[in-house]
Amino acid sequence: MTVNAMKVSAGDAYLVLEAAWHAQAQGGLMASYMLHGRPGVGKSQVVGDLAAKIGARLYDVRLTTIEPQDLRGLPYYDHDTQKTKWYRPEDLPDDPARPSVLFLDELTAAQPYLQPTVYGLLQERRIGQHRLPGSVFIVAAGNAVEDGAVAYEMNTALSDRLIHLTVQANAAQWLDHYAAPRGLHPAVIAFIKTRADLLETTETALNTGQMIACTPRSWERVSQIMTSVPDRKLRNIMIAGTVGEAAAAEFALIADDIAATVQVTELLAAKPADRHALYPATIHGLNALIYGLVGLLSEDTVADAVSILAGIRHIAQHRPEPAFKRLPLAELTTYGFELLIAKALDQDLGPHILSTPAYQDYTKGREAIGLA
Repeated sequence: MTVNAMKVSAGDAYLVLEAAWHAQAQGGLMASYMLHGRPGVGKSQVVGDLAAKIGARLYDVRLTTIEPQDLRGLPYYDHDTQKTKWYRPEDLPDDPARPSVLFLDELTAAQPYLQPTVYGLLQERRIGQHRLPGSVFIVAAGNAVEDGAVAYEMNTALSDRLIHLTVQANAAQWLDHYAAPRGLHPAVIAFIKTRADLLETTETALNTGQMIACTPRSWERVSQIMTSVPDRKLRNIMIAGTVGEAAAAEFALIADDIAATVQVTELLAAKPADRHALYPATIHGLNALIYGLVGLLSEDTVADAVSILAGIRHIAQHRPEPAFKRLPLAELTTYGFELLIAKALDQDLGPHILSTPAYQDYTKGREAIGLA
């Protein structure tokens, strides 16, 4: 069956769940949620981020690895009451004083005989005599049959117990709200900035009979490879095994260009008068530079980062290469400041940016042409 729910980005799914948590915490909406989506689009990350944000303990239950008794617990005979009772399993939260998120992952991949056991949790917030406190927020996740993952059709009795969201990869949202804040390798971010179509290619891979697809999760792994494996040949082999040979070949060209031209640490360390010669002369290189500055932002680097970023719009005045006259330098500067300010606000560095002469000059320039 088709999941006829609204398609949202991982960032919007997070906002929905956060709002739902606050509604539940205030005694309002008490419901369970289901995140549908292809493998690697960020469903698990959304739930983990939510638990961290609200200060909740995360109970991550992988339904493909358990049996019904793992949720209900083990029976024992109570001689005093002459009744069979059940030990409560440790995977079920029971502390009413502490917020908890119960994450029932791989729900659609669980064996059909397990699903009735989960019904009580999702609808009545109980299994047998084990009740969940009101401080527990319930989220499930899973893939669909057409995603090429191990999955079973969800029956109507189960689907009716859930509020459904379909999570899709969104390049702009992933870059600005996930990749950049987490400091993924600048080459990965710069590549997806210009090849947004390669962020998630599961459908294409399925249609062409290929095993390996690009996903947000696989590009995060590429970032780790870029950071951890210095040997270029070995690194490229590993990346091809992560996102597929064709995508890896395209990525290698940009990664090589960035490695040869982007010197973020050298720019930060250089004297202002010497920086013009260090700017990269390609759109990929400038994007990588911007994300590199955002990734290295700290109280020690903020003034230099702002100065370098503001200098992008003036590169053509100091460098003779024709490429700079064709590049959208003003737009890159504006986009860079949006990212830098967002990261600065998260680190309480906003006043540091506003007080720098370079940023003040930048805002005056925008005001002069009616853009501020």
